[in-house]
Amino acid sequence: MAVRTVVEAPDSRRGAGQSLRVIRVVLQRDLIRFAHDVSRAVAMFLQAVLWLFVVGGGFGGLMPAGAGGIRLETAIFPGVVAMTVIVTSISSASSVVWDREFGFLREMLVAPVSRTSIVAGKVLSGTLLSAVQGAVLLLLAGLAGVPYHPLLMLELLALMTLAAFTLSAFGIMIATRVKGLESYLGVSQLAVMPLVFLSGALFPVGNLPGWLSALSLVNPLTYAVDPMRQAVFAYVDAPASVRLMFNPGISWFGWTVPVALEIALVGGAGALFAGLAVARFRKVG
Repeated sequence: MAVRTVVEAPDSRRGAGQSLRVIRVVLQRDLIRFAHDVSRAVAMFLQAVLWLFVVGGGFGGLMPAGAGGIRLETAIFPGVVAMTVIVTSISSASSVVWDREFGFLREMLVAPVSRTSIVAGKVLSGTLLSAVQGAVLLLLAGLAGVPYHPLLMLELLALMTLAAFTLSAFGIMIATRVKGLESYLGVSQLAVMPLVFLSGALFPVGNLPGWLSALSLVNPLTYAVDPMRQAVFAYVDAPASVRLMFNPGISWFGWTVPVALEIALVGGAGALFAGLAVARFRKVG
């Protein structure tokens, strides 16, 4: 009699497949929620336009005559993109609080699934939504004096996606530590404002007083904004004095931080925030 041998798939393969399914379910749920709340995306876009053209255009009239033809909108365009990314990322992370209040999160936590896959799905959805929101804003680059160079657009898209990953992980880390939606909105707003204004989004951090400059150097968003501004000024024709005024870079005790290191710091901060969120989920579970 022939004996049939059944070879089962390795546990690691089954576990990987289950984790991917969890990530897909979490991602689809957040995308569906976003599709039913398009007005929020429109409001964020209009807010970015307001900062870029109304605030930027208004304060642009106060720029010195020797600005070399560079508009203020051009200088703050990377910062406005970063602002859009952080607001969308923090807003997307509120889905953790919503899922907790409506019981969906509890169902996921009691299920035999990896906590890492739950956080990965949340981070992925926040990253995707934030990157798409920022990409829409890139369509206005020409109106802000930023050239539509293909390489520049790809650089900005890659940098904003990395920033979206870090900020989404940051928002989820916060969301795992608050109990209600009202608390999350208050805490997130308290965190967003310092992150934005101390990142150099609207003005170079080199022009800040000493103690504010020191705070900006420990702000992860600072190292997300500066590479985007460096990329923009690489394709903008401006005198050296204007570049020094609007694009001084980030310095540690007189040493200019390379862009590659800034990118690594942003990615490392995102991994740290995601790890802290996973640890919190495991503690709750």
